[in-house]
Amino acid sequence: MSLTECDCSTYIPFQKTGFFSTMMCDYLEKSDKLSPFYGNFPSIENFENQINQKQQSYSEAKRLQLVTSLKEQYQKVTPSEETLKNIVLLESKNTFTVTTGHQLNLFTGPLYFLYKIISAINLAEELSDTYTDYNFVPVYWMATEDHDFDEINYFNFKGTKVQWNSNEQGAVGRFSTDGLDNVFNEFQKHLGTSKNAEFLKELFSNGYLKYDNLADATRYIANELFAEYGLIIVDADDKGLKEQFIPVVKDELIHQTSHKAVTKTNALLSESYKIQVNPREINLFYLTDGLRERIVFEKDVFKVNNTNIQFTEAEILEELNAHPKRFSPNVIMRPLYQEVILPNLCYIGGGGEMAYWMQLKDYFETVNVPFPILLLRNSVQVVSVKQHGKLERLSISLEELFLKQHDLVSKKVKENAEVSFNFAEQKSFLEQQFNQLREIANKTDVSYVGAVSAQEKKQLKGLENLEKRLLRAEKRRQADLVDRITQLQSEILPNLSLEERKRNFSEYYLEYGKDFVVALKDKLKPLQLEFFVLVK
Repeated sequence: MSLTECDCSTYIPFQKTGFFSTMMCDYLEKSDKLSPFYGNFPSIENFENQINQKQQSYSEAKRLQLVTSLKEQYQKVTPSEETLKNIVLLESKNTFTVTTGHQLNLFTGPLYFLYKIISAINLAEELSDTYTDYNFVPVYWMATEDHDFDEINYFNFKGTKVQWNSNEQGAVGRFSTDGLDNVFNEFQKHLGTSKNAEFLKELFSNGYLKYDNLADATRYIANELFAEYGLIIVDADDKGLKEQFIPVVKDELIHQTSHKAVTKTNALLSESYKIQVNPREINLFYLTDGLRERIVFEKDVFKVNNTNIQFTEAEILEELNAHPKRFSPNVIMRPLYQEVILPNLCYIGGGGEMAYWMQLKDYFETVNVPFPILLLRNSVQVVSVKQHGKLERLSISLEELFLKQHDLVSKKVKENAEVSFNFAEQKSFLEQQFNQLREIANKTDVSYVGAVSAQEKKQLKGLENLEKRLLRAEKRRQADLVDRITQLQSEILPNLSLEERKRNFSEYYLEYGKDFVVALKDKLKPLQLEFFVLVK
């Protein structure tokens, strides 16, 4: 069966999967508690206001620099006609971007890399259909300045961890691809010789063995997968783009604006939610080849942490003007950098990303940069037709698949029991009896009220224990059913987690080829704001 032929695929609410935070669930439900921490909610009609805000703030000079930088960056990778057209369109004041970002994970890393980018592509197309006087282009922002190599140096393929080791330090985008030939030799052993296997081998080898650094290799791979949809890939580790950010960096060095604004927001946000990131006094790194270290201000001197490099105020401002590329924003300032250099309307990310973006709205307002629409990316669970058949035979719905395993097993064991042992009716009857006893005690001797409540608690606890014993006995009797449920759920949800966080796209590409990407592109609807189960 083709990926695009099955009509069993469905959307379910994010909230019913159990894998999304309280903050994200509140955001999707437009809770008043979160409304101060974001701007326009992600609905098609709200983009009109977002367009107006961005059009007023984004200058022609920034557009021209963006296009110049992109053309230079694409010298090593040949863009498709669609991508080249979109780069040229960015010169027009009526062109805007929708952006997603991701680390430079080896061979794209977890599956959701695809879902992020397809969300951006589909949103750009939907906006183009709705707002015909404007142009919208999808952007993938490569996190080339990140230095957390251990987070990106592997991917999982059919239960095997494929890992790359390197002793380099600093921004991962500048890492040499030396050593990846060994990774390729190991990876290809697992692929076989099919047409799809040959594509994956060629994609990996052309990316990592023909390009000198990780940024160029990642651009090549993303371009090969998505160029036909006009995807633009941005490397912000770029002198021309950093020059546009100089005023903000200067303000950060002298006034520590981000620390003040985000600290204030965190105090409010933490009343209801867990804080994702905490600001430092200066939220910048000093970046050179092999080095990305924090800038700190101590005793009237700017120092680069863990080095002997230091500057007076005049010297560091001179350094900034002469070498803006050496100043790298951290997680607090990177979103602002993005919104300064792009004509961007919307940022698409996962729940964790959305959470820290919500810490930044007051900071954006302080520096007079429009805060983008925040869109929770499409999230997908792939279920094979064979697995779907097993779920149906076990009477497990696609929505029930996401229950905690204990709850799912208990629910199905009770449904298949020959005798009902749901004690809800007995508990309700017991509660009614004790309510009557409390009324009598209140009318006769109120000193007995506590004794009545204690006895009620004891009796209810006894019923709960009986129910648990009966459930354990029924599970033993239905041991085969319990095993089938646990094995199937564990197979679909690796480690009982979402597969998009564990598996790599190559597993599905090996089996389905380009049809896998086409099916996702066809099915995913970013503004529907629901979780998608793809039955393939």
